Amino acid sequence: MAYVITEACIGTKDASCVDACPVDCIHSTDADEQYYIDPDTCIDCGACEPVCPVNAIYAESDVPDELKHYIQKNADYYKK
Repeated sequence: MAYVITEACIGTKDASCVDACPVDCIHSTDADEQYYIDPDTCIDCGACEPVCPVNAIYAESDVPDELKHYIQKNADYYKK
C-alpha cells in the first residue's frame, strides 16, 4: 500500500509533502498540475498526509470512491 495524492492538489501544489517525505518519493515538474507519489518507493510512513494544507493525500485504502482513479494516476506518472 502507498499514499496517493488526489484532486485537491491541483492548483495548489504546495510542496510541504515533498519536504516531509523521508524517502523522496513525491515528485512533480513545473508543467505538472499536481504532485505525485511513487507507489514503488513510498514506505507508507504517512509523514506527508498531515502536512498537506488541502487534505489531498490519502492512504491508498482510504481514498474516497470518487477519487480512486488517482491511485492509477499516481502510479502511471512514474511509468513515463
